[in-house]
Amino acid sequence: MKLLCAVVVLAAVAANAEGLPDFWDTITSPFTFVKEAFQGAGDMVGAYTDMREANWKNSDKYFHARGNYDAAQRGPGGAWAAEVISNGRETVDQWRGGNPADSAADQAANNWGRSGGDPNVYRPEGLPSQY
Repeated sequence: MKLLCAVVVLAAVAANAEGLPDFWDTITSPFTFVKEAFQGAGDMVGAYTDMREANWKNSDKYFHARGNYDAAQRGPGGAWAAEVISNGRETVDQWRGGNPADSAADQAANNWGRSGGDPNVYRPEGLPSQY
C-alpha cells in the first residue's frame, strides 16, 4: 500500500513538472463535466421556456442558438449536453414528420451557438429585450 501511495505521489509530481494538469484537476474533472452538463441542460430548458413564453414569430432559430450558446459557455459538459439535447430534439421532430429543411436550419443555429457564435445573428426584429 505504501508503494502504491508513493507511485501516485510521484506520478502527480511528474505530471506537474511536465506542465500537465494538476493531479487534483485530473481527479475532479469528471465531476466538473457532470456539473457543466446539468447546468447546460438547464440553459437549454431556459431557452425553450423563454421561446414558449415569448411566442414571437420567427424566433425559433434565435432561441436554438441562444440555448446552445449559453450551455456551451459552461464548458465541455455544457456543450455536450446542448449537442445531445439538440440532436435528440431534431431526431424526434423528424420521426414526427417534421420538415427536413427546417430541421437543417435548426441544426445550423444549434451549431452556430454551440461554437460560440453570437445568437443575436438569429434575433428577429422586435423581440422584447428581456429575451
